[in-house]
Amino acid sequence: MRNTVAGAPLWIWIAFHIGVFIALGIDLFTSKRRGRELSLRAALQRTVIWVIVSLAFNAVVWRIKGPHHALDFLTGYLIEYSLSMDNIFVFVLIFAHFRVPPLAQRRVLVWGIVGALIMRGTMIWCGIALVHRFHFILYFFGLFLLLTAARMLFTTHSVRDFTEGWVLRTCRRILPITREFHNEDFRVRMDGRWMLTPLALTMIVIEITDLIFALDSIPAVLAITRDQFIAYTSNICAILGLRSLYFLLAELMNRFIYLRTGLALVLGFVGMKMITANYLPFPRVISLGIIVLILGVTIALSMLKTKQGMAEGRK
Repeated sequence: MRNTVAGAPLWIWIAFHIGVFIALGIDLFTSKRRGRELSLRAALQRTVIWVIVSLAFNAVVWRIKGPHHALDFLTGYLIEYSLSMDNIFVFVLIFAHFRVPPLAQRRVLVWGIVGALIMRGTMIWCGIALVHRFHFILYFFGLFLLLTAARMLFTTHSVRDFTEGWVLRTCRRILPITREFHNEDFRVRMDGRWMLTPLALTMIVIEITDLIFALDSIPAVLAITRDQFIAYTSNICAILGLRSLYFLLAELMNRFIYLRTGLALVLGFVGMKMITANYLPFPRVISLGIIVLILGVTIALSMLKTKQGMAEGRK
């Protein structure tokens, strides 16, 4: 068990994944047992618990791999967690488009997280392997992040982009899909054959959407670290809290009016950091401080601006 795999002892890889699956199992079991939509208070409590668990794991990283890797984990976690908020706003649009019942949303989110774990893990491993073999690809990743930042600054989310693409049209054409939802089932047997439900179609759109978002988030974490263990675990810890964060932010999405601007600035910063790393390296603490400052200011301005608008609306 003392063997080292991808920059970390084998035992911590095993322990981490056991913890992930136990946490997902508990989350799914408790949700089914509740039998009702997650309340705002419960969502807040679970979100706080997920953050505390992630920070506790960060302390384990500090102990095992040292303070530099711990700072990289915290920076990567913060970036991925912030990008998850942007994902949530798109999920809200998708659920609204398909008219997914609140109780059915939780199952889509759980299985969406499982799919995200597999996709992100695969993409991180492939991305790091490419960087180690072709170092110049970092410049392409950095340029891609700059283009993504520009797109986020000058475009807005449209549910049409995620629900009327060729993938969805193909699914409707070749797959048997019922017209109505059937509780939380992804498929039902009707007239002697199995058919997918609209919930399954929603799941397909969610997974494809997350794959699109991963194209932004994976280069972002690679701008922070090329350590496979740190890149992977920081990404996974951010994703694990996505379900509770969704139910916390779904009703507040109109309050974060400047969040995309903040995320664009963060991606622009890490893109420039990736491109200039060999000529103008940023200390880890400064990089973390800049990212925290950008996100903190944009969120604070969003809340202040919308609070003023709400106050004026009540007059």
